Amino acid sequence: MRHSLVALTAAMSLFGVPAWAAETTPANPAKDASQATAAANQTLLGKLPFADRADYEAARRGLVAAFEGQVLNAAGKLVWNSHAYDFLQQKDAPDTVNPSLWRMAQLNANAGLFQVTEGLYQVRGMDLANMTIIEGKDGVILIDPLYATETAKAALELYYQHRPRKPVVAVIYSHSHVDHFGGVRGVVDEADVKTGKVRIYAPDGFMEHAISENVLAGTAMFRRSMYQGASLVPRGERGQVDAGLGKAGPVGGTISLIAPTDLIVKPLETHEIAGVQVEFQLTPGTEAPAEMNLYLPQLRALCMAENAVMTMHNILTPRGAEVRDAKAWSRFLDDSLVRYGDKADVMFVSHNWPTWGSEGIRTLLADQRDMYAFINNRTLHLLNQGLTPLEIADTVKQLPGELDRKWYARGYYGSLSFNTRAVYQRYLGFYDGNPANLNPLPPVESGKHYVEALGGADKVLELMRTAMAKGEYRWAAQLGNHLVFAEPDNKAAREAQADTLEQLGYRSESAIWRNIYLTGTQELRNGAPQQGGKAIEDLVRAATPAMFMDVLAVRLDSDKAVGHDMTLNWNFDDLGQRFALTLRNGVLTYRENASHAKADATVTVSKATLDRISLGQLDFPTALQQGDIKVEGDGARFKALLGSLTRFQPIFNVVTP
Repeated sequence: MRHSLVALTAAMSLFGVPAWAAETTPANPAKDASQATAAANQTLLGKLPFADRADYEAARRGLVAAFEGQVLNAAGKLVWNSHAYDFLQQKDAPDTVNPSLWRMAQLNANAGLFQVTEGLYQVRGMDLANMTIIEGKDGVILIDPLYATETAKAALELYYQHRPRKPVVAVIYSHSHVDHFGGVRGVVDEADVKTGKVRIYAPDGFMEHAISENVLAGTAMFRRSMYQGASLVPRGERGQVDAGLGKAGPVGGTISLIAPTDLIVKPLETHEIAGVQVEFQLTPGTEAPAEMNLYLPQLRALCMAENAVMTMHNILTPRGAEVRDAKAWSRFLDDSLVRYGDKADVMFVSHNWPTWGSEGIRTLLADQRDMYAFINNRTLHLLNQGLTPLEIADTVKQLPGELDRKWYARGYYGSLSFNTRAVYQRYLGFYDGNPANLNPLPPVESGKHYVEALGGADKVLELMRTAMAKGEYRWAAQLGNHLVFAEPDNKAAREAQADTLEQLGYRSESAIWRNIYLTGTQELRNGAPQQGGKAIEDLVRAATPAMFMDVLAVRLDSDKAVGHDMTLNWNFDDLGQRFALTLRNGVLTYRENASHAKADATVTVSKATLDRISLGQLDFPTALQQGDIKVEGDGARFKALLGSLTRFQPIFNVVTP
């Protein structure tokens, strides 16, 4: 019985977001770039306008004070270290980094307090995102208070060191991703929010999406985020250099959330905040399900949130999320262009650096509008001619016209390859239409057949090394993947596959592709890490009871649950909410605001108790003993439900079976 109760406690701890794990020094160090990789990177120098240094000037424009230091958490552990990227001061890209990515990494390394225009400042380079400060009559307004409370607090303090110490009177969450709200408790006190001293503005649907995105698929998303962010890969010219949108997420910081006091629900709304006119433009379904742009008419300043950053963005992020709508994204960019293109002298965003001058703003908005429209329309054009996702990705190798030479349309975060496949998935799903792919063999079984057909492990290794010598790393990686999954204990196979992925990482223009390749490389050489994430208190407390029921349904092991049919009434006595649960055919379903007339058992618990269990502050046996949870009726049925729940492990294998 103890095991069953612990399983439910583990199930409850899913309400969180991926935590950035501390980087480590791997036992097996990185290797040099091959001659083929060095040559490929060198070739790119002649294809792009590297002599154009305008972005270097823009990224440093308005610098008030550089940040050159560290941010520590309450335990004295390092959360942010600006010196981790000192290696980027070298002008020319080393052979181990794509020179276009090296350029972006240098630009994102500018850290400090910047004046955007009169009365408008940004702190950049102290977190993955930017924090923007608007100076009002009786206080300051903060847009996007970063990922962690520690970095947010340090960013605001840097501002106060150089500007009047006016109180924070409002916070604006531009959208529902954690790097834009997680640091809020570092800059405001919730007591001031509750009394109305501080207002918090957010787009409609913010709370639902801020929590739900990381709930049902949270364990897998956490693991994949470790790859996308290269959170365990050392910083350096053979390791992590950038994240496309910024340097990285804080390591071991505290993530928080305070619920908004004011939701923006109309397509366009204007509010006066601390004497500053703010026009909100809702853009649902673009970069986030709940997102909005802002226009400040008194400052002639336009905030495009994360809808128009200095890179191609993701239509589908490799960490995992719902596929975004490239068509809607393009249309909202055009709406912003029409509405604000002639009214803005500066455009600032939640990542990277601003754009000054109306003509430059209009051009950037139009170019990124065209970019997302092209990705959507060209993919549909080709899929309607019968091309499959991989064929489309290999066909659409660059943007049309002048777009391909525009730095802000390069794929440092998103990529054409991934984005075209995402559009295909949005319209047609993952199946490519070929009957041979209706029911393919899983990786281990497929790998064994391939290795046997190719003449055994030694022959596959020989083929891999031949491909690598020719610089054909994509083919070598496919061969290596089959071999590693067929023979996971084959050390030579893992080493060869690690070498292959490493060279692919060194060539990648996309920061997150590089991160993914190099994380795979490190895990093939050193094994998967043992550490995982933890539940985040504010998100647990903000999660709805219905979300908890959804988690139970996902955690249920149908094989164990078959034969234990039951009906349960679950009551949250502090909220007055009722749920009627039905376990039938190994499937758990529920009805909200309902009760079974004749339930096998009734469970009564407060949401506060459930939160404590989710956070590991209390377990079910103790809660039952103390009377915090009451079970009336057939308690054995409730125990059977608990015994059918699976505990998900936060770390699972990715590049090995």
